[in-house]
Amino acid sequence: MISKDIVLGLFFLFQTGLGVLGNSFLLGLYTIPIFTGTRMRPINMLLTHLAFVNNLVLLSKGIPHTMSALGLTNFLDDVGCKLIFYFHKVARDLSLCTTCLLSSFQVITLSPGNFWWAKLKAKSSKCIARLFLLFWTFHLLRNGMNLALMKGPLGNKNITEEQDYIYCAVLFPTSLIIAVHILIVFLPDLLCIGIMLGASGYMVFFLYRHHQRVQYIHSNSLTPNISPKTRVTQTILLLVILFVSFNSLNSILMLCIQNGRCSWQIHTSAFLASCFPACSSFILIVSDSRVYNNFLALREKMIQLRCNLGNSPKTHQND
Repeated sequence: MISKDIVLGLFFLFQTGLGVLGNSFLLGLYTIPIFTGTRMRPINMLLTHLAFVNNLVLLSKGIPHTMSALGLTNFLDDVGCKLIFYFHKVARDLSLCTTCLLSSFQVITLSPGNFWWAKLKAKSSKCIARLFLLFWTFHLLRNGMNLALMKGPLGNKNITEEQDYIYCAVLFPTSLIIAVHILIVFLPDLLCIGIMLGASGYMVFFLYRHHQRVQYIHSNSLTPNISPKTRVTQTILLLVILFVSFNSLNSILMLCIQNGRCSWQIHTSAFLASCFPACSSFILIVSDSRVYNNFLALREKMIQLRCNLGNSPKTHQND
């Protein structure tokens, strides 16, 4: 009989592997213009960065939890725990900022084409590259506190000043560190979530107006078509909803974990932290018309190649 730890480890392995596969596919899809010499669209720059940081989130969270669920203990020392949690936190914060920037960019795209919006849209590619550099610098610096708080696993040691997270432990911060942590960590996150919610409200309003137009066109007996702009807006709105939902549930669960160690809560938190990075890639793949068109083109080529291979022996016999 297979134990629950093996099932849990295989589940984390499946979630991580599937998510990394989807994000890697997106990285290859969106970086093709770089090798063909064409200019990358600003939204593709955002999606490429989102896929990259989501891969970092999955690898830094999924692999350690898979190993711990499969029964491996003490596979990380103090330095390993510090680096794993540090890069996971940096990647998670960058995923938040990129999703926020993606929703904001879509609002700019949907806004009326006056002079200031048009000027901002024209410089969007340069602005996005600079924002990426700013985001990386800011989050690498602000998460330096995690390097001091994280330690190796406690094992059987009973240390009241530390919280055990199965394969690593974290020191309980003092009241001063908690205040600084709230100021540096939670306020920027709340700001990003507020921007995403505001942008989501605007996108819902845009989709509502578009739905009214579609109903008017449909009443005139014309075939309504979903525009590419509307399809992209629906996809980004779904990504924002998923990000806010999964991270809100994870934040509530993390507050419960602070009151006492429970393995199922820690594993559930790891699952919730990896849900958005794993699911978002497949949402983008399904919503991208290029994937479907390339699949149809590949299918037609395979059918044509099969027909050519089937006809070649007949031609040889007739000769």
